[in-house]
Amino acid sequence: MTLTKIPFFAHTSTSYAETIFQRLGKGLQHAFRIYSQVMRRNAIDRQDSFFNNSQHIIDEIEALTDFTLPNLHGQKDEGSTGKFLLSTQDNLFIESVCIPMQAGGTLCVSSQVGCRLGCTFCETGRMGLLRNLTPEEIVAQVVIAKHQLGFNIRNVVFMGMGEPFDNYDAVMQAVRVLTDPKGLGFGKRHLTVSTSGLVDGIARFMEESGETPNLAVSITAAEDVLRNKLMPINRKHDLAQLYDAMLAYNRKSGREILIAYVLLQGLNDTPEHAERLAIYLQGLSVKINVIPYNQQTRDRFTAPGEVTIEIFIQHLRKRGYATMRRGTKGREIMAACGQLGNLELKRQRILRANP
Repeated sequence: MTLTKIPFFAHTSTSYAETIFQRLGKGLQHAFRIYSQVMRRNAIDRQDSFFNNSQHIIDEIEALTDFTLPNLHGQKDEGSTGKFLLSTQDNLFIESVCIPMQAGGTLCVSSQVGCRLGCTFCETGRMGLLRNLTPEEIVAQVVIAKHQLGFNIRNVVFMGMGEPFDNYDAVMQAVRVLTDPKGLGFGKRHLTVSTSGLVDGIARFMEESGETPNLAVSITAAEDVLRNKLMPINRKHDLAQLYDAMLAYNRKSGREILIAYVLLQGLNDTPEHAERLAIYLQGLSVKINVIPYNQQTRDRFTAPGEVTIEIFIQHLRKRGYATMRRGTKGREIMAACGQLGNLELKRQRILRANP
């Protein structure tokens, strides 16, 4: 019977080495060494003195391991910001975005192909959910950006395609892999997991052992009637429930929450809306990221003008909230916030379901 190969990029160093040892009855320390070399340098150094007189063990470990990565399907660049596409074995596409910063860049990774939550201002939400990504497909985005594209990654944000807490187990396994000190070695403070408001996901997140990544929550409307229309998840977990979850997170973790608020002209962009947001967030430890709407392939909304955006931000600052404006890098290549997605994949899925 042929044994299934071990999916390398789904494992931490410990789980990989232990699996190798279970299969071979040897090679534990060799597996740890191989893990570090592949994650850090994208290659096994057979000239490593540690491997003297044990090349046969390296061969056996390699034969048991699946090092396959998704294919790099294409890249698009707008100035220094870049979007790249990975093609999966079932002919779907994963979109990721490289955002250069002054001290190392931010990589925005996807956790699903599509999304089932249906936020009306998000291209991904209009796709519906095609499927969850596996831990190795999530980690692969980081490995390919680092080793194949040469992108200097300082921060990883789970703000690409999909709702991370809707694929909770795979995302948290990817976090464990990304933060493994024997591998890629990211600090958890350099990872951010974003949610559209899955209260049960926030509760699970709080129960993780040890330090967790940063938490970001998309609000976009501070009144239930409007948020129900813009973000259907609010019908399941309303603003009061979401507030309680965020407060519990603040108290248990001692950490701030990043609040994302997408500005939509004529819907949620007035000083009155800013005041409602300020009142809603009272008692929470947060900083606010204001995001002017980015256009979709078939637009339902428009972005406010510059004066409106500035008035909104200044109102929040006067109320004592640390408030930033999200940059619009990548708009022209559909790489900005809310623009990731491929509606053609949705059309193909419908055609396959209804031949």
